[in-house]
Amino acid sequence: MQLVIVESPAKAKTIEKYLGKDFKVLASYGHVRDLPPKDGSVRPDEDFAMDWEVYADKRNREQVKAIADAAKKADRLVLATDPDREGEAISWHVMDVLKKRRALPAKVERVTFNSITKQAVTDAMKTPRELDQPLIDAYLGRRALDYLFGFTLSPVLWRKLPGAKSAGRVQSVALRLIVSREREIEAFRADEYWSVIARLEYDSTQFDARLVKYKGEKLEKLSLGAEAVAMEAKAAVENGRFTVEDVETKPLKRNPAPPFTTSTLQQEAARKLGFSASHTMRLAQNLYEAGAITYMRTDGVQMDGSAIAACRQAIGERYESAYLPEKPRHYSTKAKNAQEAHEAIRPTDFARDRAGAGDEAKLYSLIWKRAMASQMATAQLERTTVTLREPTGQHELRATGQVVVFPGYFAVYQEGFDDKDDDEDGLLPLLRKGDAPARRSVEANQHFTQPPPRFSEASLVKRLEELGIGRPSTYASTIQTLRDRDYVRMEKNRFFAEESGRLLTAFLERFFPTYVAYDFTAGMEDELDVVSDGREDYKALLAKFWADFKPKADEVMEKLPSEVTEVLDEYLSDFLFPPREDGKDPRACPLCEQEGRDGGRLSLRGGRFGAFVACRNYPECKYTRRFAQPGADGADPSEDGLMGTHPETGEEIHRRSGRFGPYVQMGEGKEAKRASIPRDLDDFDLEWAVKLLDLPRIIGAHPETGKEIEAAIGRYGPYLRHDGKYAKLSSTRDVFETGMNAAVALLAEAANRKGGSRGKAEPIKVLGEHPTSGGEIKVMPGRYGPYVTDGTTNATIPKDVKPEDVELAQAIELIDARAAKAPAKKGRKKAPAKKKAPAKKAAAKKAPARKPSKKSAQEAAE
Repeated sequence: MQLVIVESPAKAKTIEKYLGKDFKVLASYGHVRDLPPKDGSVRPDEDFAMDWEVYADKRNREQVKAIADAAKKADRLVLATDPDREGEAISWHVMDVLKKRRALPAKVERVTFNSITKQAVTDAMKTPRELDQPLIDAYLGRRALDYLFGFTLSPVLWRKLPGAKSAGRVQSVALRLIVSREREIEAFRADEYWSVIARLEYDSTQFDARLVKYKGEKLEKLSLGAEAVAMEAKAAVENGRFTVEDVETKPLKRNPAPPFTTSTLQQEAARKLGFSASHTMRLAQNLYEAGAITYMRTDGVQMDGSAIAACRQAIGERYESAYLPEKPRHYSTKAKNAQEAHEAIRPTDFARDRAGAGDEAKLYSLIWKRAMASQMATAQLERTTVTLREPTGQHELRATGQVVVFPGYFAVYQEGFDDKDDDEDGLLPLLRKGDAPARRSVEANQHFTQPPPRFSEASLVKRLEELGIGRPSTYASTIQTLRDRDYVRMEKNRFFAEESGRLLTAFLERFFPTYVAYDFTAGMEDELDVVSDGREDYKALLAKFWADFKPKADEVMEKLPSEVTEVLDEYLSDFLFPPREDGKDPRACPLCEQEGRDGGRLSLRGGRFGAFVACRNYPECKYTRRFAQPGADGADPSEDGLMGTHPETGEEIHRRSGRFGPYVQMGEGKEAKRASIPRDLDDFDLEWAVKLLDLPRIIGAHPETGKEIEAAIGRYGPYLRHDGKYAKLSSTRDVFETGMNAAVALLAEAANRKGGSRGKAEPIKVLGEHPTSGGEIKVMPGRYGPYVTDGTTNATIPKDVKPEDVELAQAIELIDARAAKAPAKKGRKKAPAKKKAPAKKAAAKKAPARKPSKKSAQEAAE
């Protein structure tokens, strides 16, 4: 028997079908082991010795045992994992585990294929090789670097920067890019400018012409900087008689982009389909394992010669001969640190223009079109520029437009861009010198210069690749880590830096500037590439890194938290304390100023839940505000103070700024009532403050139970409560405006959603038919987590597996394993229960059942 190891069950099933009966194909489920997440897993003092352990989850351990058992019976072990560094590393891990378990067959070989087709797999089996040790060394070096960086730096953060969770070698640099862009946007000051546009018409075709010359001077973008000047220019255009002075027509050529790499696929899928990087890679993995596309982790932009021939044949069959260039197109990458050992991402069969369903089908179509277009003819365009002048020659208008003369590859695909300029896309009428188009209207439009845009996933991936930071195959997980740790958030598909992300970046820039420098991180990738080429020992690379990094980490660890905060206070001074409009000291405490205290000065402080700004007069002055915003989450501290008195109690109501935002307070000490000021109230005043402090609001007695219904605002927003049951409200105003009828209806709807009458849950994924039971296998959401079911047996999905990633073969395996362990079904006669000893019965009656402790109950739930 010959044993073949691949990563996934879907891949295993397909390949076993191709290879025949003499082969047994098993999946490793990705990496079989990793460095234990504890100190000492990499030991620099022992020549960077590394400890590895098999993943602790039951499924993984059982699979490793199954591989070892099969290996003992095999004559030959074929390691057929993915054709990249990670694939090489997985093969090395499997071989090393089998060697330690004394289960390694005498013959061990490595094969790689770029697509899961019968031809590719059988050809690869005929040309095996040994494991690529330099590639493995590059993996070991990268893994050790990331471990040493994270496990050395994270404890420093925990002790010196409260609220920080962790830092990573690549993720910290990606975060710095996002934070730096946020700073650029905040520092940006908009400039006003105006444009003058004339709407003209000739031969029944309307077109726009822009004023480009005024009073004999060429207009730059900011030349018309004030409304008065713009109106003068507008009047000049309205009063002038413009005729065509010149018509210039230039041919334009546009060549197609190369087929997709990992990075460009993520960028285009984000632009055109709105997919996240992680979702794109998940879909591409499914398409690859289904044999529809070639391997999706690649920097290469060139297709295999046979693939180019197949692509050209498909073009010839679908389009006229003009769409097929005489010679094949060849591409080379411009990306830094590119590894071109693999093909670009392409379809395995160009005759197949559809594959998969849903999002998979959309992604396949994108890949197919891009690959097809890459071998098609150049698009031929014609750009026309029309210049119009009035008799004095002092003022000049210009109109531009372009037409597609021959679409070429445009017939299939056009590349997307983050920033588009549509000024030249319009059509112009046929104009000649001396023509005088009719003027229909003239507009003077006000504009303001715009700050640089925040990063989208596409533009962030593009920037990381341009800088040579990290590997394209890791960008999806890097971005996801930033989001999981709440360092950034996404709004309208753009990254915003969170407070914790800004503070972490400031800390690293101040205390570890070398290690978040773009050049350093890119240079490290260069060195790892040298290792992968076999030209450098990875341990020498690690030793050089550790010799500088460890002393720096030790130096920062010796500092007191107050020293760190003091340095950050000065480093972030311009951001935290921008100049005030009244010219006063920006660090002056507004509460001390208001109450007449001397010496009130603000500074950055560190607390249990992170950094915040506070007054040095504490505890006499209790003024605080959040770290990120100069004024408590966007509120202006100058608004703090006495708002008035409660109309019924006569107590004073104060508005204040706290660490978690602005709030109102009535009374002092332990008896004081406080209420946060909701963000959806734009017209907040004393009346609103009284309403908030008087919550909860009693709506009335429920018509069925007679118990009160109350409306209030809680930790998770506005809500209704009745008899221990809750219903959400959509806004703060609803708390005070919802009547009895609406409240009863909302509570009933909430009860239906939670109770037995709710609708049947929709499946996350439908996989296919179970080979034994015949039931349809579905991935379902469950109260205690996602599971797979064939309608008869339910099997929990392991925690480390995303429900969207579960494939048919894996689901069958989970269901069969669960069915094998299941107790006898109802209807069968149960064996009589054994009687317990009398003494034990008595003891059981005397000792009442003990309630589980909170901790044990929580452990059981987890």
